[in-house]
Amino acid sequence: MTSNPRPQQSAAAAQRLNDALKRLRARLRTESGQHAIGLTTTQLSVLSSVVRQGPITAARLAAVEHVSAQAVAQNVAVLKAAGLVHSEPDPQDGRRKLISADPSATEMIGTLLAGRDTFLARAIDQLVTNADEFKDVEKAIELLERLAAADLSDGAI
Repeated sequence: MTSNPRPQQSAAAAQRLNDALKRLRARLRTESGQHAIGLTTTQLSVLSSVVRQGPITAARLAAVEHVSAQAVAQNVAVLKAAGLVHSEPDPQDGRRKLISADPSATEMIGTLLAGRDTFLARAIDQLVTNADEFKDVEKAIELLERLAAADLSDGAI
C-alpha cells in the first residue's frame, strides 16, 4: 500500500504560492509608488478600507482589516496626523466616532491602485502570449479567489 503524496505536494505548492505572492506584493508596492508615500503597508491597508467602506467605526474597521482595535487606533492616529482621515461623532450614536477619508487620501489610493493595475495589465500583455495562457490566468485568478474565501473553521488543516 502506497501513501498518498498529495499532502507533500500540497505543502510544496503552498510554499511556492506563498513565495510567489510575497514577490508579487513587493513588486506591486514598487510599481505603484507605494514606497515613496512613507506609510506602512498596514497603514495603507487601513486607509484603503476607510476609502472603500467609510465613514466607518473603528470596531468595523478592525473587523474588516482582521486586526485588533488597538492596531486600528494606532494606525488611524498616524493617518489623522498626516491629514488623510478624520473622525466625527456618529449621528445615530454620539458615543461612537465615524472615520472618513480626506479627498487627498481617496486620490492617493486611486493612484496607487491604478499603478498596480497598469503594471499587472502590462505584464499580462507581455507575458501571456496566447488564448490558452490567458484562460490559464483566468483560472488561476478564480482559484486564488476561492483560496482567499476558503472557510477552514472546522479546524482541518
